[in-house]
Amino acid sequence: MASMTPFHPAQATGGQDRLARIGRARQAVLYGETRPADAAPALEGWIERSWRRCLAGGQRPEQAPTFDAVPAAEMRRHQEANQQLVQAAKPTLERLGRAIADTRYFAILTNQAGVVVDVNGRIDRSDSRADVITRIGTDLSEARVGTTAIGAALGELQPVWLHRGEHFFDATSVYSCAGAPLFGPDGHCAGMLDLTGIEAAERPELKHLVTQCARSIENALTLGRPHALLIRLNWPGRVLGDDSDGLLCVDADGCVTGANPAARQMLSRLDTAAGGMPHCSELFAMPFEMLFDAAQRRGNAQGGVLEAPLWSGLRLHALALPAGRDAPPAALQLPPSTDAGRPLKDLETALIRKAVSDARGNVLQAARALGVSRATVYRRLGPGKRG
Repeated sequence: MASMTPFHPAQATGGQDRLARIGRARQAVLYGETRPADAAPALEGWIERSWRRCLAGGQRPEQAPTFDAVPAAEMRRHQEANQQLVQAAKPTLERLGRAIADTRYFAILTNQAGVVVDVNGRIDRSDSRADVITRIGTDLSEARVGTTAIGAALGELQPVWLHRGEHFFDATSVYSCAGAPLFGPDGHCAGMLDLTGIEAAERPELKHLVTQCARSIENALTLGRPHALLIRLNWPGRVLGDDSDGLLCVDADGCVTGANPAARQMLSRLDTAAGGMPHCSELFAMPFEMLFDAAQRRGNAQGGVLEAPLWSGLRLHALALPAGRDAPPAALQLPPSTDAGRPLKDLETALIRKAVSDARGNVLQAARALGVSRATVYRRLGPGKRG
């Protein structure tokens, strides 16, 4: 027996009102119907922008959209270029397929050009409306099929929700869909994740689900980047060890090789570094070797966690993990730091003293380890210290 979704009479009334408002918006924007300003139907700004781009490109809502596959040679290039994306997304797509199994929605994964590279969920291949949009290699970009969650998420680079007539073409008004862009470890858009239903009940909460799943895929893409050290980051008071962590991949020399969007929001210098990925010393106000030291700790209840000062004066909690140990044994809640409230200058001086101590008083060796001049070490330690 098919599962039944709870129904409330108010849903039907609200749904009809929503469709009526969408219909008025289509008449006003797509068909040029003039209305008094106070009677203009409310419409998301990004939807209207997409509609107007479609009109400017020569598309008309009454036309039949084309769901064409890209040529075979181009498809092979897409498959090669998006192999990592497909592999990174596969576990999430499988979990997502189970989550939406009883909703009449299914998942579509596209690359940054809007070409389908993978799908999951219950897809009725006997329904041409489902079949044409779930074939690997189909071009679902805005230029081909008008306003959809796919084209909108890729164009606006933000999660979106579209219901029925908010799609551009009359023929695509049977769809409802949620979409979220996917960002790769280099910070550029790598594709998008879409959830689509056909003549299905409106489920705006799917925008939250698709956004969470997109985060998991982005993290998997980042973890697939070559690295000698993985640094999980979060703000003091937050739990380390889940999908909300910032992820920073670092090579053996301390250079960043990849970062997820959460890390880019925490470390603004990731996006402003000249010449691409920065060195850890440009991000953290501490010797980068301390991160590697933390990753090698054994028998520490915090598993290699330290408080990492930033050059801005802010501090992050960092869990350093060697390659191959990308996930902590359990989510970690850090205790209040004994360094909380200490000025950044005092913390830097403490780090310099530790480096000199580790070098057994050899200031030149300590300066080289820190990547600073001997004069800086002397100045911070005060008179009387020579090596």
